[in-house]
Amino acid sequence: MSRSTLPLLDSSLYPQVWQQQTFTSPQVLLLSMLSATFSKDVTIDASAFTKQLLADDVYQEWINTTVFGRYLHRNFTAFYQQTEDSFNTDMPALFRQELVRHAQYLPLGQVLFFAGDMPKSVRQTKTLTTTVNPATAIISAQKMTQNLTHRLTVNNSRLIINQITITGKQVLGFPIRHNKRTSERLRNEVLILDFQDLRLVNEQAIEDIKKSNIDDSILLRSYELR
Repeated sequence: MSRSTLPLLDSSLYPQVWQQQTFTSPQVLLLSMLSATFSKDVTIDASAFTKQLLADDVYQEWINTTVFGRYLHRNFTAFYQQTEDSFNTDMPALFRQELVRHAQYLPLGQVLFFAGDMPKSVRQTKTLTTTVNPATAIISAQKMTQNLTHRLTVNNSRLIINQITITGKQVLGFPIRHNKRTSERLRNEVLILDFQDLRLVNEQAIEDIKKSNIDDSILLRSYELR
């Protein structure tokens, strides 16, 4: 079956004018936003970046050619993670097969983000939910860190942000079309459904940054996906 390749969003979106500054790439914007977690130079505003995305013609092409929305994505995730319902043991594979049938190749060079530690199952299931909105990834990481800090009752926290660059021509996935009237519109997600190799190529710790007398650090991991 022949598949189309999505156009490269980053070539249309960048250079990006964001809060009176110009950023040449998603990596540069992400680093600036990460610095903004400890300063006021750049605000982390997922809603404002979503508006930038929705004003971009290539992103409109992405979401208008997809047949999948958040509701279907949630159900796929629930089916794929279930292990106890023996009656429906074939459903995850059937559901995945149908999704893959409609998936497209992601463009070479496209950068995607997600928050927190890499799930251990990713390399086995070849399934990963990402976002093209760096602010969304940072906010999600902050929520994860806050929850972990509350559970462990410790003062130190670490934000973990993952940056993925598509380096292979046969990475399958699709953008998720979100309901514009709900908070899910800020997710700007891309569901990756199949790939050959996921490789960690760099891990950068941003240490010794203080805010309100609490020592914080950021761990930025860079992956290549082929």
